[in-house]
Amino acid sequence: MNKKKNPYIPSPAVIVDIVDEAPKVKTFTLKFKNKRLQEKFNFSPGQFVQVAVPGIGEAPISLSSSPTEKEHFKLCVRAVGNVTNALHSLSVGDIVWVRGPYGRGFPMDDFKGKNLVFVAGGIGLAPLRSAINMVTNLRENYGDVKILYGDRAPSYLLFEKERELWCKTCEVYLTVDTPDESWSGCVGVVTKLFDIVTVTPNNSVALVCGPVVMYRFVVKKLLELGFTEDSIYLSLERRMRCGVGNCRHCMVGSKFVCLDGPVFTFKELKNIPLEEVPEVKLP
Repeated sequence: MNKKKNPYIPSPAVIVDIVDEAPKVKTFTLKFKNKRLQEKFNFSPGQFVQVAVPGIGEAPISLSSSPTEKEHFKLCVRAVGNVTNALHSLSVGDIVWVRGPYGRGFPMDDFKGKNLVFVAGGIGLAPLRSAINMVTNLRENYGDVKILYGDRAPSYLLFEKERELWCKTCEVYLTVDTPDESWSGCVGVVTKLFDIVTVTPNNSVALVCGPVVMYRFVVKKLLELGFTEDSIYLSLERRMRCGVGNCRHCMVGSKFVCLDGPVFTFKELKNIPLEEVPEVKLP
């Protein structure tokens, strides 16, 4: 008789690479020490793991690599609290403890043959990166792809080298709130890109992740363009502890972000005031 693994028990993972992406943002590449566990580690874009630094605590972090990358997984982490700052102090070869994946991600199989519109604000590009890289790795499975991404300043824009690769098979549009002397692109919030990019709802779905304050305006614009409520997918971040729906810490209305989400359609959320989804504050 096979025993089901206790969802609270983490496994050790070694840091094999660290990339400085932007101020206070790093991407960690990890491998489970158990080779078989790494080989069997499957997830969907939009899911998250709980990462523990011994002696400090645990934090939920979205997976930011493609599920097609079987030899490792990546986490893009902004240093905002005790755990995430502790992660930033670690080096290649150090060990962290990981459990998961948890939650409901983006239904990528349902998106096959469709046009995809990614809308990201700030660190919200990290969870979407998982889906974008999956799409670029399996490009023949999807239609046209547009990526609309905004951040506070040019120095905060994430994944520069990968964005160059995305441009080969996708349309990538950028905007910043505060330009510097080197910036010649769009200036303003991410919704300003809708004024210069042709986005159509025909056979399309939108994948959105960013600050909660952004969602209201992005959803309004997408609905005006003709997107249906069930073709707009939002990834919510809310502080999560257990990851399996027991602690009720991440509830939004009647929804558990860790179980029912973190990915929801707008149709599922339209009766829940977005004010009930405060900005996540990682430990």
